[in-house]
Amino acid sequence: MENTQWKLKQHGRIPRNNTIALVVLDGWGENKPDQYNCIHVAETPTMDKLKEGAPEKWRLIKAHGTAVGLPSEDDMGNSEVGHNALGAGRIFAQGAKLVDIALASGKIYDGEGFKYIKESFETGTLHLIGLLSDGGVHSRLDQLQLLLKGASERGAKRIRVHILTDGRDVLDGSSVGFVETLEKDLSDLRTKGIDAQIASGGGRMYVTMDRYENDWNVVKRGWDAQVLGEAPHKFRNAVEAIKKLREDPKISDQYIPPFVIVDENDKAVGPIVDGDAVVTVNFRADRMVMLAKALEYEDFDKFDRVRFPKIRYAGMLQYDGELKLPSHYLVSPPEIDRTSGEYLVHNGVRTFACSETVKFGHVTFFWNGNRSGYFNQELEEYVEIPSDVGITFNVQPKMKAIEIAERAKKAILSRRFHQIRVNIPNSDMVGHTGDIEATVVACKAADEAVKMIIDAIEQVGGIYVITADHGNTKDMVKRNKSGEPALGKDGKIQVLTSHTLQPVPIAIGGPGLPNDVRFRSDLPGAGLANVAATVINLHGYEAPAEYEPSLIEVYDA
Repeated sequence: MENTQWKLKQHGRIPRNNTIALVVLDGWGENKPDQYNCIHVAETPTMDKLKEGAPEKWRLIKAHGTAVGLPSEDDMGNSEVGHNALGAGRIFAQGAKLVDIALASGKIYDGEGFKYIKESFETGTLHLIGLLSDGGVHSRLDQLQLLLKGASERGAKRIRVHILTDGRDVLDGSSVGFVETLEKDLSDLRTKGIDAQIASGGGRMYVTMDRYENDWNVVKRGWDAQVLGEAPHKFRNAVEAIKKLREDPKISDQYIPPFVIVDENDKAVGPIVDGDAVVTVNFRADRMVMLAKALEYEDFDKFDRVRFPKIRYAGMLQYDGELKLPSHYLVSPPEIDRTSGEYLVHNGVRTFACSETVKFGHVTFFWNGNRSGYFNQELEEYVEIPSDVGITFNVQPKMKAIEIAERAKKAILSRRFHQIRVNIPNSDMVGHTGDIEATVVACKAADEAVKMIIDAIEQVGGIYVITADHGNTKDMVKRNKSGEPALGKDGKIQVLTSHTLQPVPIAIGGPGLPNDVRFRSDLPGAGLANVAATVINLHGYEAPAEYEPSLIEVYDA
């Protein structure tokens, strides 16, 4: 696309060169108030004031299902597809949906990625590594089942599955049921002459699924079990492993320690060796990138791999388009082009983006259409604040909310930038731990961070846009069919740690917002993808014609 084609028309009624603070409160949804709605319980005067203020400056938008490119309205949103939609201004078929289409059509088996791994089927083992649940955020059990069936029908003679238990996107304790289902499928394959077994396992937050290079030890624990066949715990089968390890009251599905399955001679049944094929079956990118690097990069220094087997490795999808990682993949990713960030840079809009490590990639990589790096480093500055390591997020529930707000405030007051874009992650990340009291503290800190940013915008006469990427902390309990809190066998409530299907708020305001700008009333089904055109309008430009409609209008007062 030529530079002239990037040029946006000036908005007829909104001036250019506004300073706009764009704040994404991660996991901040909307739900009825009760004791399990941590946003309601927490002291959140800033967000309360926005909601209770002018109704034409606050509304709800969809952040799940088809509004963010997922297959159905039963699919929870997540930070990755949410930030894709926020930045792209359009709805693209996403992870699960892309894989569903490829599996249903059979095209997954015709692609270069499957042909590549198939070369190992005759003499080697096919290893499948990924999250074992039906949560639909990182992976889905039914997709693994279809891939097992399809690969076995196309020549895979020896298959090993390396499972990662969930308890985060699904109910804690559900891992045993998922493993039992998988074991039945593997048993059925064995009756057909396929040597198929579970080879290793561990909890997703303790084994393999780290992200943004936060803690390489997590990946190393997985590597040792999956590749070397070494782990502190050995069992003859995975159901026994999980039941036994969960006898420790401090161990949840997310944090099950690594284990390997061994034979009658105490030998690991499925280490990855030369000549094998490996597929990471997660469709979501962020928690597979680090393992992908370890599996693919010959030049690697993050931990001692002990040995680096010569394998054929493919991801379910390509997890990083800029790094071309992995170089082989079974399903092509959505091609997200012409993002709002790229349009704005081409029109001279100076941008500052900031978050802490766990969500830094969301306001940069995912926002920019799964693209690493800058569009124009002269006009952009990205700042990553290191996240806490070595502790669970409920231990320090404020996380780096205040530090992010301080950096945003500094950027706003410098008057160097037209857009200051941040993600405040703690309400979501702490919510995932299931610690309700800590999540209340997190929500309060997030609200304080928003106030700091709004105060800075007031000082420079700018505009603020406050929104979220999906719901989480506004409902921390599993519900029964009547909507009441569900109780476990022990009579205690069953804590919900996953995302939800509720909408999220968006609020606009600030002294720079023209008095005659308000939210439109004719877009009741609007979602996150409508935010990009809205922000482009507030920068003083007309949005590209192909974008989802802007949420705002200029009316004659």
